[in-house]
Amino acid sequence: MLFKSLEFKNDIGQKVKVVEIPVLGEDSTYKFMIQVRLQTYITSIYKEPSPKKCYSFKDYLKKVMKWPDYEQLFNVAELKNNA
Repeated sequence: MLFKSLEFKNDIGQKVKVVEIPVLGEDSTYKFMIQVRLQTYITSIYKEPSPKKCYSFKDYLKKVMKWPDYEQLFNVAELKNNA
């Protein structure tokens, strides 16, 4: 899977970077959901009084999405026997 990153300045002028944003095709069933979640996430970061310099969108999705949807989106493969 391809990932992209986004860099912007918040309202106090600090550079903020959001990494691990999945690139989805036009026909993907998750495209709209990811766009809405990304917009919500960026808005929440933009309004933070003391933001970090770098955020992971993938970690955010892990917290807010249902696990079966997250697995299907990122094709998380289970490792067997700790391999």
